[in-house]
Amino acid sequence: MTFALRVALLLDPLSAHMKGGEHAHELGRELRRRGHDVRAFGAATAESATDDSAIARLAPSSVIGFAPDAIVAYDALSPAAWLGARAARRLRVPLIVVEAGLFVRGTLLERSLWRIGHSLWGAYVRRTTADLVALDSVARDLALRDGFDARRCRIVPHGVDPERFRPGLASGLVARHRIVGRVLSCVSNHDGRSGLEPLIGAFARTLGQRGDWALAIAGRGAGHARARACAERLGVGSRVHFLADAEPDDLPGLYAASTLYAEPTLDLDKPSVGVLHALACGVPALVSKLQRLDELVSTSGAGSTVEPGSVDAWARAISAAASSPDARARWGASGLAYARERSSWAHVAAAFETTIRAARGGADEALPLAS
Repeated sequence: MTFALRVALLLDPLSAHMKGGEHAHELGRELRRRGHDVRAFGAATAESATDDSAIARLAPSSVIGFAPDAIVAYDALSPAAWLGARAARRLRVPLIVVEAGLFVRGTLLERSLWRIGHSLWGAYVRRTTADLVALDSVARDLALRDGFDARRCRIVPHGVDPERFRPGLASGLVARHRIVGRVLSCVSNHDGRSGLEPLIGAFARTLGQRGDWALAIAGRGAGHARARACAERLGVGSRVHFLADAEPDDLPGLYAASTLYAEPTLDLDKPSVGVLHALACGVPALVSKLQRLDELVSTSGAGSTVEPGSVDAWARAISAAASSPDARARWGASGLAYARERSSWAHVAAAFETTIRAARGGADEALPLAS
């Protein structure tokens, strides 16, 4: 008989918005759908992972009081992982650490926090961790650099909700901005590492010369005025739409209304979730040739990779994709299948459940799963 599990999800309240907030939210919800008892500790971004009206305090005593069968802590060198290790040792239950690997380069503050975690409690967490789940190969490489045992590291890709992100959705955002024709879309904050100006330059050389394509860029940031000035200078101001009013609920429709999706980032730390959302909507992707983006597009067969920051390379890629409807159809179908069959939250939750049960060695002394 398969038994239900009590699972504690631990996030650092200071960094959950960047490291694991959405993942814990969706993983907890899907584990609950599978009949497990899940409680979140430490971060309000994971609130829907629990039925409680408030998130439990991130402290060993709170976790121990819940008496979980397993502890899942986000960010290998975070205080949450350290507290999770303490509770796991006290309860003699497995600690599963989730590493997103979002700070390959990092700011000065992020590097300082990494050094603190590495020196003060890194060894303790490594000794206690039963398994480390990396969200991609970049995260796995970082975990190995941090000293985690390769035999205990596995990759489980980030998930996507195939009901929220799917083909055929209408876009109120596109309608509000009166965007007509085929859409090359991009969701990115405007900053020095976004790669938006090379993308705009490539669009101006190619699709911007036609009346049946538009470039739609959803996002905000300090570089917004510079990107807009770039479009005006290149004579495509009327064909490039800056969607600064885009909210999270607008994005599924924007992806679904697109003919192509572009991720031109120069940033090694940029997560690939936006690309995955586009694939779930059946939209092929052109992405910068950076490890995690290259990995996603190559594995899914859903597009092509482009030399980061090169206007010439982006112009060639855009022209090739725009002139080949057969390739776009093939890429879109492949990406959609990948998102549904390998990256749905149901698939991710099943992988975590398998990992937890293996770490427990089959000792599931809990209530039977609900039918």
